[in-house]
Amino acid sequence: MKKQKIAVAYSGGLDTSVIVKWLQEKYHADIVTVTGNLGQKKELIGVPEKAYKTGAKKVYMQDLRKEFVEEYIWRALKAGALYEHTYPMATALGRPLLAKALVEVAIREKCTAVAHGCTGKGNDQVRFEAAVAALAPHLKVLAPLRDWEFKSREDEIEYANMHGIPVSASKANPYSIDENIWGTAIECGVLEDPTVAPPEDAYQRTVSPEKAPDKPTYVEIEFQEGIPVRLNGKKMDGVALLDQLNEIAGANAVGRLDLVENRLVGIKSREIYEAPAASVLHFAHRELERMTLDKEVAHYKAKLAQDYATMIYNGLWFTPLRPALDAFIHETQKTVNGSVTVKLYKGNVDVAGRSSANSLYNMKLATYTAEDTFDHKASEGYIKIFTLPVKTYYQVNKNGFSKKKKGIRGKIKKTLKN
Repeated sequence: MKKQKIAVAYSGGLDTSVIVKWLQEKYHADIVTVTGNLGQKKELIGVPEKAYKTGAKKVYMQDLRKEFVEEYIWRALKAGALYEHTYPMATALGRPLLAKALVEVAIREKCTAVAHGCTGKGNDQVRFEAAVAALAPHLKVLAPLRDWEFKSREDEIEYANMHGIPVSASKANPYSIDENIWGTAIECGVLEDPTVAPPEDAYQRTVSPEKAPDKPTYVEIEFQEGIPVRLNGKKMDGVALLDQLNEIAGANAVGRLDLVENRLVGIKSREIYEAPAASVLHFAHRELERMTLDKEVAHYKAKLAQDYATMIYNGLWFTPLRPALDAFIHETQKTVNGSVTVKLYKGNVDVAGRSSANSLYNMKLATYTAEDTFDHKASEGYIKIFTLPVKTYYQVNKNGFSKKKKGIRGKIKKTLKN
């Protein structure tokens, strides 16, 4: 009988390190690990060596940063996608790309199954498995964390120690951390108690506001069709721009998020996030759209932004809905060109200036000086037409306005008298 071969989405963290050994024991299988570089820093150190030491037969390390930024992050930024108006979804955006890389390796290596290290009550299990279902429906998906005997991270740590598996997590530092170039998600440990403020040791890439500089930092970001292309006048590719902006914003305590969110699986969870560059770029992009988008487009796009964010969060990247929404969003971004200068100060982001050749802001129409060109007299006719439906309705339907009942009119007179 031919030996099974399983491709594992491997981060090098506690869960996936234990998974490699556990799958070997349970399925007597050869394990191929697949690790994607999405711009994480600490997590990649020593990963190939760790995978081999844990028992992997073959190790794949893939640099996915350029694809991640250009095909995933920029799409979400242009859409204005913030889950529940807050979370830039670094983890959620990375999962479909990691699943894609996992599937490609599994097919190349002729694996019979793929495995992930997502929990049975998390969102990531859905994201991985929905992506695999779309890209390679013939592949079996294994989710050890849903099936194995371990009841806690402490149990996993003991198993790792017994088998000589090198892991950084400990009972004293039980945080689960997921990092990429768009942000960091931190959960577990004391963070599970929403009444407790996050301890400083939980944060990975931002300083506290108290330790941030006492003088503000100004950053100019130039956009072309909704995509940031220059930082402080210097043209950069997406990866370099995000790396530098993460450093600048993180040093100014920008990007800390403490969120109780609604998970896809029906529970609320408390997690903290760090998204320095993402927080700045979403803010600047939104400010530029205020100047360059037509009112009706801007308002309609704001509605779709929430749908786009929910689609990402729920793991539906590889579905017909995403390219359909992308087509609308792409059209809206053709005029989102220009520069935004932001002021970063002790965790705050404020706009310090914006300009655009596509700006719909006309100072001569907006001003209250002698330069005003707005036709004030035209407003009278506009208001008559605009309020005509309201006026007609209440002329026909009195709705308690009679003198006998007084109703609203009587209440208004009484209020004014008092």
